[in-house]
Amino acid sequence: MLTVTIASNDAASSAQLLAALQQTGLVKTVKQWMISSDKLPDAGDMSPDVVLLDLSRDPEHFFAFAAHVRRLRPTVKVVALSAVMPPSHQLLLEAMRSGVQDFLPKPINAEVLIQLLSGFSSEIDVRARPSVEKLIVIMGSKGGVGATTVAVNLGVQLTTFAKKRVVLLDFARPLGNVHLLLDLHPRFSVRDAVENMDRLDSHFFAGLLTTHKTKLEILGGITQPEEWQRIEVNSLERVVNVAQSTADVVLLDMGAQFSSEWSSILRMARMILIVAEANVPALWTLERRLLALKGFGIEPDRARIIINRWHRGDEDVLKSVQKDISRPIFACLPNDFRKASESINLGTPLMENHNNTLSNRYRQIAAQLAGIEENVPAKKVSFFSFPSKR
Repeated sequence: MLTVTIASNDAASSAQLLAALQQTGLVKTVKQWMISSDKLPDAGDMSPDVVLLDLSRDPEHFFAFAAHVRRLRPTVKVVALSAVMPPSHQLLLEAMRSGVQDFLPKPINAEVLIQLLSGFSSEIDVRARPSVEKLIVIMGSKGGVGATTVAVNLGVQLTTFAKKRVVLLDFARPLGNVHLLLDLHPRFSVRDAVENMDRLDSHFFAGLLTTHKTKLEILGGITQPEEWQRIEVNSLERVVNVAQSTADVVLLDMGAQFSSEWSSILRMARMILIVAEANVPALWTLERRLLALKGFGIEPDRARIIINRWHRGDEDVLKSVQKDISRPIFACLPNDFRKASESINLGTPLMENHNNTLSNRYRQIAAQLAGIEENVPAKKVSFFSFPSKR
C-alpha cells in the first residue's frame, strides 16, 4: 500500500486527484499539500512514497517543493501532472533537476494512474491491494436462496457484535433490495456513485451511504433494471476501492447473477460466500458456480459455502455434496421460517432477538469472519461441519 502526497494550489484539481487515487485501491493514505511560496514541509510532515505535482502556470514553487522532498526522502517517486502536453524542453529540464521522474497529462487517465502506481508498488515492495483484507462477496448459488438476507444479517452482526465499521454494497441484479430488509429509504444508489466518478473520494462516498440504526452503512442498489445498461464493471471496481478506504469490512451483495466480466471484482475479495440450500437445483448450480470461479482464477479456499434454511434431515445429502466438491461446508443456517419471514417483512434484522438460534448462528459466523471466535458464547457448533445433534 502506498502513501501519496498531492502538491497543488488548486483545491478542485486536488480533490479530483484524491478521488482518482482512492479509486485505484493502491493507496493507504493521501495527504494534500497546498503549495505556497513561503512554506516547505519539514521531515515530520513528509514521508510519502509518491508525490504528485499538480502543476500550475508557474511551476517554480512546485519544483522547489519536489527538490525539498527528495532531500528529506531520497527514495520518493515524484510525478508531475500538467494540462499542457507535451511539456516544453525548458520545463522538462527544470523538472529533471528537481527530481521529477515522469510527466502525465491532466485530467489523469484512471488506467494510466493504476499502471504507474502498480509499478511503484513493485519497486518499493509494498502490498498493492487492500481488498484482500476487507472485501467479502456474498452470492447465491441461484435466485431465491437468501443471499441478501445473509448479507444483511452478517453486516448487522459484524457492526454490533464485532464492533466493525461495515459498508454493504448492493450490487445485486437486476434489482437491489438490501434496503427493504432494513426498512431504509436510500436517497442515493450505486448509479450515483458511478455517475460521479470524477469526484468519488471517501468523503463524497460517505455522503452516498444510508446508515441503519445498528450503524450498518449501505450503498443502495439499482431500482430500475435498465440502469445496469449504463454501468460498467470497471466503475464498480473503483467504487469498491473507495469503500475499502473508509470501512473495516466491505460486504458486497452480488445476488445470483454473475459472469466473466465480474471476475476482476471477485479476485479482489478475500472471501466469497456462496449461499445455497440443500435441494437439487441449488446444489446443482452450486457445483457449476464453483467450477466457474475456478475458471476465473479464484483460489478454491477463498470460496466458502453457506447452507441456508438447513434441516437436520439434510445432513446425509450435504455430506455427499462435500465429498463431491472436495471441500467442507463453511456454515449452516437453521431453518426458522417464522423468525426469518417476520424479519424480512418488518425490515428488522435478526439480531434484535438475542435468544434465537438463527440469530446466534449469524453472530458466530460474524465472529469467525472478524477473527474473534473465542468470544462467541459457548455452543456445540462447528463452522466447517454441521451443528452437532442434540
